[in-house]
Amino acid sequence: MFVIAGLVIGAIWGDRRAKARGGNGFDRAQYAAVHAIALALLGLIITLIVDRMSRGG
Repeated sequence: MFVIAGLVIGAIWGDRRAKARGGNGFDRAQYAAVHAIALALLGLIITLIVDRMSRGG
């Protein structure tokens, strides 16, 4: 769940950052992809931590 949320939020955030900096469509797509990957990875780490904590160690 955190991974999917990270993908969506990262893509939206990256697109908005590129648009604010005046990027064209390719820039916006690249920013969206990079941010989506980064936040999905963060979501994966959070998921693993929550899973380990819920199992009791």
